[in-house]
Amino acid sequence: MKIWFYFPATIMVFSLNLCLAQEGLNIKKATGKISIDAIMDEPDWAQADVADRFWQYFPSDSTRAAADTEVRLTYDENNVYVLAKMNNLGDRSYVTPSLRRDFRGEANDVFSIVLDTYADKNNAFLFGVNPFGVQREGLIANGGSLASASTFSTGWDNVWYSEAKIYDDFWLVEMAIPLKTLRYKKEAPYWNINFYRFDSEYAEQSTWTRIPRNQFIINLAFTQELVWDQPLNQSKKNISLIPYGIFNNSKNFELDSPTQNKFDFGLDTKIGLGPAMTLDLTVNPDFSQVEVDTQVTNLDRFEIFFPERRQFFLENADLFANFGLDGTRPFFSRRIGVSVDPTTGQNLQNRIYGGLRLNGKLNKNLRIGILDTQLEENEAIQLPSTNYFVTALQQRILSRSYIGGFFINKQAFTNTIGEEFTLSPEEYNRTFGLDLNLASNDNTWNSKFFYHQSLDEQNSSSEFATGGYVNYNSYRWESNFTLQSIGAGFNPEVGFVRRRNIFQVTPELWWNAYPKQGGIQRHGPGISGDWVGDNRNFEDLDWSLDLNYRVSFKNTAILNFSGRMRYVRLLNPFDPSGLNTVPLASGTDYVFSYVEADYRSDARKKFSYFLSTRLGEHFNGNLYNLGGTLTYRYQPLGFTSLNFSYNRIRLPDGFNDSDLLLLGTRFDFTFTKNFFLTTFVQLNSQLENLNINTRLQWRFKPVSDVYLVYTDNYFAESLSNNGGLLFPDIRFPRQRAIVLKVNYWLNL
Repeated sequence: MKIWFYFPATIMVFSLNLCLAQEGLNIKKATGKISIDAIMDEPDWAQADVADRFWQYFPSDSTRAAADTEVRLTYDENNVYVLAKMNNLGDRSYVTPSLRRDFRGEANDVFSIVLDTYADKNNAFLFGVNPFGVQREGLIANGGSLASASTFSTGWDNVWYSEAKIYDDFWLVEMAIPLKTLRYKKEAPYWNINFYRFDSEYAEQSTWTRIPRNQFIINLAFTQELVWDQPLNQSKKNISLIPYGIFNNSKNFELDSPTQNKFDFGLDTKIGLGPAMTLDLTVNPDFSQVEVDTQVTNLDRFEIFFPERRQFFLENADLFANFGLDGTRPFFSRRIGVSVDPTTGQNLQNRIYGGLRLNGKLNKNLRIGILDTQLEENEAIQLPSTNYFVTALQQRILSRSYIGGFFINKQAFTNTIGEEFTLSPEEYNRTFGLDLNLASNDNTWNSKFFYHQSLDEQNSSSEFATGGYVNYNSYRWESNFTLQSIGAGFNPEVGFVRRRNIFQVTPELWWNAYPKQGGIQRHGPGISGDWVGDNRNFEDLDWSLDLNYRVSFKNTAILNFSGRMRYVRLLNPFDPSGLNTVPLASGTDYVFSYVEADYRSDARKKFSYFLSTRLGEHFNGNLYNLGGTLTYRYQPLGFTSLNFSYNRIRLPDGFNDSDLLLLGTRFDFTFTKNFFLTTFVQLNSQLENLNINTRLQWRFKPVSDVYLVYTDNYFAESLSNNGGLLFPDIRFPRQRAIVLKVNYWLNL
C-alpha cells in the first residue's frame, strides 16, 4: 500500500510500503511449564505479546479479517510454544478432508505458522493444525514466491506436538515445536515470522502481515521479525535413530517365477552438528514407496516427471533439486536407486549399500549440501556398482537473492560383492554449473539465470545448457519470459531433461480485474506462447499460441478456458493414438488447434468436483477428452474420490483410432488421527493394467509407523480398438505383493 502526499507549491511524493515496514513480535522465555492441552491457563500466555488484527488475503486484501485471530509465543530450553485463538462470528461447523496428516487445500480450516529461522527470506519451516487437531508440516523454498511443487513441500516429516479444541465461539490450538526439529543460527537476535488462517465458513484467508493478493500466501518477502528477549543457544544433543524392518511376499505371474519371501532391515541416523547443520547417515535404506504414484495417460512424446517421495531426499531438497528449470533439472533424486533394464526398458530397483547427506548452513548467508551413495552391482543387466556424489552451495546476495553452484558425479566401480571396490574411470557422467536467482524485496520482480555443463565418456568435449526467466507480478499485470538453450549432447544422467538440442522461448502475459461486488474475486485474459527451435539452425520444431481467460470465485471455485494453436515437426516416428502401433513418419509436420476448459467447484462442500475437457484437432486427426475428479467427503473421517480421463482419438485411414480410459478410485478412511486405511484402484487401458493398492497405516508414535500394504496388478486387454467394449477385459494377474514395514523414530 502506498500513501501519497501532495502540496500546491511543491509536490512532494512520499511512498511508504506498509508491507515491508512492520513492528514485529517479541518472544519472552517462559517462567513456568507449558502444557500442550489447548487450554490457555498458563500465566506465561497472559504475559506474552499478542499478534492480532489479521489482514484479509482472500477474497480481498484491503480490509481486516472478518474473523480475527490472536497468536502468542513463548519458549524454553527445549521448545518454541505457540498458542493461537481463532475467533468466529457465531455458531459454525468446520471443514477437513480427513484426519490424515499433511492435508492441503484452500477450503479447509487451518492455522499455520511460518518460521524463517535464518531471517534470509529464502527458506522457512511451516507448521499447521486444524480444528480437529490434525497436523501438517512442510518446507518453503525459493522465497515462497513461485507456483511450483519445488516451492512448498509437505513430504518432510519431523517430531513436534500439538493439541486443538473447539469452543463455542472460537477454536484454539497449542503447539510445542522442539528446537531439535528446527535449523537456526545460534544466538541470532531475531527470526522472521508470519501466521495465516484459512476459514471455511466465510471463505476467508487472512494473514498477520498484510500480503497483496497477487502474491502467494507463503511468500517470505512479507514476514515480520520475531525478536528474542535473550540469545537463543544451541539445543541439547540432537541424534535420532530411525531403524526399519520390512517383509515382502511377492510373485510375478507373467514370468511364472516362484513366490519370493524377503526380509530386510536398515537404519537411518540424523545427527545435529549444531543447530544449523544435519548429517544423515543411512545403511541399507528402504527406498521403496508404500504409496503408489497416481497414474496418468501419456499422449506426449516425452518422459513424465513424478515427484520425489522418499524421506531421505526431502529435507533441504531445494538445495539439490532446484537448479535449472522445470523440464531441465541437472539433479533428479529418483534416478538414484532405479536402473533401466537395457533389454526390456523396464525400471528396476537398484539396491543401495549406504550413504550420507550433510546439509544446512555454515553461516547466515551460505548453505551447503553434500550427498553420497553407493549402489549395488546387478550382474543380470551388466550394471556395475555405482557411486552418486552431489555437492551444492548456495550463497545469499542482497536481501532475497542468491547464487548457487553444484557438482554431480556418477561413477562406476568394478567389484565383486565382498571384495574391494576399484574405480572404473572409463564409465562416468559429470555435471556442474551455476545458477543466479534474483528477487526484489516486494517480489514484484523475480528471475533466474543458469549455465550447466555435462561430461561423460561419450563426449570428448563438454555440452552445456543455459537459460533463465524473468517474472513480473503486480496488482494488475503478471508476466513471465523464459528462454533456454539445451545442447544436443547435454546429458546429466542423474537429472531430468525432457528435450535436447533445442532453443526455447516461452512468453506469458496476464491482466487481472478485481470486481468490488458480485461473486467473482478475480478474472482476466491472458496470452501465452511457446517456440522451440533447433539449437543449431533455429528451424521450427514446435510452437504454440494460446488465448486464455481465468476466473476465480469468492466461494473458492475456479474456471479456466483457452484456445490453442500448435505446430509440431516430428524428429522421430510417433503414434498419436497413444497405442504405440502405426506411427506418423519422422520429418513430417502438423498444425492443429483445439480448445480446453476446466472448472473446480467449491471445495468446502461435502461433494466437490474438478472437470476438464479438450476438443479439437490432434496431429492428423481429432481428439475429444473429458477428465476430472469427483470427491465426496465423510466429515471428518475421510473421503472417496473417482479420478477419470477418457480420450477419444480418431485418425484417418491407415492409422489406428483409440479410446483410452483411465479410472482411479481412492477410498481414504482415517479412523483416528493415527490409524488410516487407503485403497487405490487404477485402471489404465493405455498400459493395459489394473492396479489395486491397499495400505493400512498405524502411527503408534510421532513419525513412527506400521504399514501393511497389498498390491495387485492384472492384465487388462483393451477391446475398444477392435470394435469392442470401451472397458478393457480383465484377464490374468501380472504381479502381486504383500508388504509389512515397521519404522521407529528414536530421539537420543
